[in-house]
Amino acid sequence: MERFETASLALIPGERVRAKVVGHQPWGVIVKVIGHEDLGASIDMIEQFSRSVSSHEELLSLYPPVGAEINAVVQQVRRWYPPAWIRLSIRPADVKSFAWPCDFCGEQATLSRGGDGLALDVRSNDGPGSHTVISHRGCLAERIRSENTGERARALKVGRMAYPIETNSRHTGQDPENARNDDGG
Repeated sequence: MERFETASLALIPGERVRAKVVGHQPWGVIVKVIGHEDLGASIDMIEQFSRSVSSHEELLSLYPPVGAEINAVVQQVRRWYPPAWIRLSIRPADVKSFAWPCDFCGEQATLSRGGDGLALDVRSNDGPGSHTVISHRGCLAERIRSENTGERARALKVGRMAYPIETNSRHTGQDPENARNDDGG
């Protein structure tokens, strides 16, 4: 089976990237992610900045110029049907630390490096395409059967073996079973 989304699997929400602006559209800009030029990508300037400006002209002044290389963060990777499409954010707060709602609890999960969030790719042998589910580490671990301690532990640790992080978030840290025991629950 030919899978159109394979190249896009290298990018996940929360990942910082460099992008080159290749064109302007009324709603935003078309970019090429450096190192992933074969993938389509864009920045929805209206969605990101329309609430913070008072006129369309002011919004247009925020568009990076064609040819500029900019810092961005992966907001979404859409792989439902070809071609896969990368949606980026250039909001300064997002580039610094990107968060998106957890698909389990609805609270913001930090997907930037060192955060409490995970990006889960849902794929099927029935055909190409995939979907990304965002989760806090703890929210995913809570949904794995308690007797499956190895998988629960991996959900809490994946990606952190090479990059240890200290955190006190209720969505990260330790196994939910142990956390319940620690707080009397």
